[in-house]
Amino acid sequence: MDRYDLCRALARDAGKLAHRAFGTSVVSMKGRHDVVTEMDREVERFIRSAIAARFPGDAIIGEEDGGSNGERLWLIDPIDGTANYARGLPRYCVSIGFVERGVPTLGAIYDPSNDWLYSAAKGQGAWLDGQRMAVSPIADIGAATVECGWSMRRPSQAYVDLLARCMNAGAAIRRSGSGALGLADVAAGRAEAYAELHINAWDCAAGLVLVTEAGGFVNDFFAGEGVRDGNPLIATNAVLAGKLAEIVGIPTIS
Repeated sequence: MDRYDLCRALARDAGKLAHRAFGTSVVSMKGRHDVVTEMDREVERFIRSAIAARFPGDAIIGEEDGGSNGERLWLIDPIDGTANYARGLPRYCVSIGFVERGVPTLGAIYDPSNDWLYSAAKGQGAWLDGQRMAVSPIADIGAATVECGWSMRRPSQAYVDLLARCMNAGAAIRRSGSGALGLADVAAGRAEAYAELHINAWDCAAGLVLVTEAGGFVNDFFAGEGVRDGNPLIATNAVLAGKLAEIVGIPTIS
């Protein structure tokens, strides 16, 4: 089993494990509006153990237990959308990304509520359960849907301003509580863009590969200390990239 096969298998198996406690898992608070369940920890331990057994030299960073960077790095969000998960809202996923020498290379996102497995490998396209995905071709910002992620790590007014800029440009706005699934929606052509003023690496590592392999564009998220500290993020299609970068205020599009 190579890393891509492992990534996909682990995302699905971990998602099925998580779904056993969907809507019932014990909740604690990491911060305001930032919840963690016992299943977050159990799922992350499950993924870590499997990676360590198969590729013991690889580095791992997870949302719950941290870790350290390395040339071959796995980035794990055991349950992205934990607030939804804990409340019984079917909008959450397991996200596993792999970065090699700073380049996002592999990604898998499993949505247990729909039994959907999204996966991508650099140079091999992006897939949803065997069907190739492509980003939306919409070129008119007035016809676009932009998901705007929210984070307590930035001032609330900055988020309000982001919403206002996108709405004033004519875009429809949504927020669903899972950055990873927001990026999967861009890759699948269900939304034209995802933007967030700050997102952590484990939330988006897999989604970055999905979007780029589906023909989309993302900013250089791993610039600077992106792995350790997170960064702003915009993901969209080629024709909207420049306009949205200007609106959102994230100018570097790769």
